[in-house]
Amino acid sequence: MPSLQLLNREQAILEFNRRVLAQAQRTDVPLLERLRYICIVSSNLDEFFEVRFADLLEAVSTGKDGVTHRDVERVAIAAHALIDEQYGIFNEAVMPALAAQGIVILNHADRNEAQRRWVGRFFEREVRPLLMPVSLDPAHPFPQVANKSLHFIVRLSGKDALGRDTRIAIVKVPRVLPRVIKLPPQVSDGRQAFVLLTSVIRAHLEEMFPGRRVEAFSQFRVTRDSDLDVDEDEVTNLRHALRSGLTTRHFGRALRLEVVRTCPAELSEFLLEQYDMPAAALYRVNGPVNLVRLNELIDQTDAPQLRFAPHEPLWPERRLPRAKSILERLRKTDVLLHHPFESFDPVVQMLREAVEDPDVLAIKQTIYRTGAKSVLMDLLIEAARRGKEVMAVVELKARFDEEANINWAERLEAVGAQVVYGIVGFKTHAKLLLLTRREGGKLRRYAHLSTGNYNPKTARLYTDLGYLTADPDITADVDSVFRQLAALGKFRQPRRLLVAPFNMHSRMLEHLDQVAAAASRGEPARVVVKINALTDALLIDGLVKAAKAGATVDLIVRGACMLPPGLPGETEGVVVRSVVGRFLEHSRVCYFRWGAGENDEALYLSSADWMGRNMFRRIEVAWPVLDPKLRQRVIDEALVPYLHDTLDAWQLGPDGHSVRISDSGTGAQRALMQKYR
Repeated sequence: MPSLQLLNREQAILEFNRRVLAQAQRTDVPLLERLRYICIVSSNLDEFFEVRFADLLEAVSTGKDGVTHRDVERVAIAAHALIDEQYGIFNEAVMPALAAQGIVILNHADRNEAQRRWVGRFFEREVRPLLMPVSLDPAHPFPQVANKSLHFIVRLSGKDALGRDTRIAIVKVPRVLPRVIKLPPQVSDGRQAFVLLTSVIRAHLEEMFPGRRVEAFSQFRVTRDSDLDVDEDEVTNLRHALRSGLTTRHFGRALRLEVVRTCPAELSEFLLEQYDMPAAALYRVNGPVNLVRLNELIDQTDAPQLRFAPHEPLWPERRLPRAKSILERLRKTDVLLHHPFESFDPVVQMLREAVEDPDVLAIKQTIYRTGAKSVLMDLLIEAARRGKEVMAVVELKARFDEEANINWAERLEAVGAQVVYGIVGFKTHAKLLLLTRREGGKLRRYAHLSTGNYNPKTARLYTDLGYLTADPDITADVDSVFRQLAALGKFRQPRRLLVAPFNMHSRMLEHLDQVAAAASRGEPARVVVKINALTDALLIDGLVKAAKAGATVDLIVRGACMLPPGLPGETEGVVVRSVVGRFLEHSRVCYFRWGAGENDEALYLSSADWMGRNMFRRIEVAWPVLDPKLRQRVIDEALVPYLHDTLDAWQLGPDGHSVRISDSGTGAQRALMQKYR
């Protein structure tokens, strides 16, 4: 274990979201995109509470990992501060700037008479028929409130129709209703004017309680523990167990209560009591309780100049001519794809070619996050219909994608595909596609390996690296991984691949030891790792040892990093930076140099972050880039620009806080967009 005190993981996650939120303050970022960053932080925080904070509370209750109530308190304080900052930027920077551009959200007090009449008609026609207020009494107990659903709590005057003192009522806001409504031009006074659904309901709240006056009210929203707790050792059918669990996920343990800041203490305390939550779980916000739904405003606003200019990924015509067979090209050379600067379409085309080629006999693919609609899954189904051997390793426990993946599994099974769910207790996170083709009386394999998911939509939003190859060693290793996932035989040492939980962690530690030894000898020693998170204690220890021996250690960590750089006598040789730009940084690259010789280096692409869960509780792969030209291209595109980014980069300090390196100069993502234009 490392001798130094590691940074807190949950606070590191919140620190990453602070970096994302800072994008909303940048005047060089288009205005609607600044609002989008605010929405992204809200979405991230929802998942943080649903998963990470829930795990933290579980660790306290079980005494796991030495987590204490004080740790929870520190994280809660940091979360409160971040959310306060978020609403401050929303109210004081972004919304005034939008108003200056003629884009406004009108509260009831801001609306003129014509606008109020329009809103009134909209309420009667579209909203009121779907609302059903519930007054609380012994026959009407506090209702079930689903995770992240919007409700109003109301305190009423007087007594009800039967003379009872039913003072508290709850109004559920159906999810089917739009949260942002654009007013028509004839009542917008020349602006793009919007009203929030909460404002529409609030303006007509009293109409739902005839003969009574609304004395006080508030929006509220509860965030719950959303992990599906399924004991895989105890169930006979994981798919059926997960589908059953999906129905109860929305009613897990309550973790966070959001109310508007004007909510009377009487009502907020009543809600906390209903959910058995401490006062620290209450978040009073200065605005809508769910900012993520303001994506609807971004989508409805007609202002292309306030968005990022459209980016169309480039098809690598020189390396993969559209008119020629991709498999034929791979028989000559490997191909590297850098998304989203280069298109994901070649991967789709490769699978389509395999489906249509009668000599392709078998197709195997891992499925982690493909989305509810997927051309790749449609192609797998078509391949099975055509009689090809199709094997799909479907990860049913891909968090928040469980339902989509269950549906794909059932559709694949219905056409005769072989569907497996990996290894009990281990998520299948590796991204692999393998084709087997008969050529000249022999079988030849082709593979695609990727740092990202088989999702064409996110391939336009995330930076990832894809690798197409017919290399016999790599493709044989990929085939072995699929056999391992299906047959659960003993692990066979791969020729080229590193596979978690078997040999990836130990090999990474070996490389770090090689680097440390070279540094001790005074030879060139370098580590550059680009990942999404760094939390594994032993890998951190290896990085620290290499740095203390004199190696140069550069870490590009998008999200949580528990290694504190810059500590005297410990981590002076470690630099940790994070790049937050237009695209979500998602590629994983590991580079090691342990001498001056041409064989004294290694570069891997990987599906895995440097976290304990990735190394020991998931099926992950890393593969070496052996072609010198492709290896140099990875270095030149996925590492060097990020090490020299002076526009979107942040540097982590020993206290766990990040500082923007600069607000001008060159950004890695912008440079790559320009290169592939």
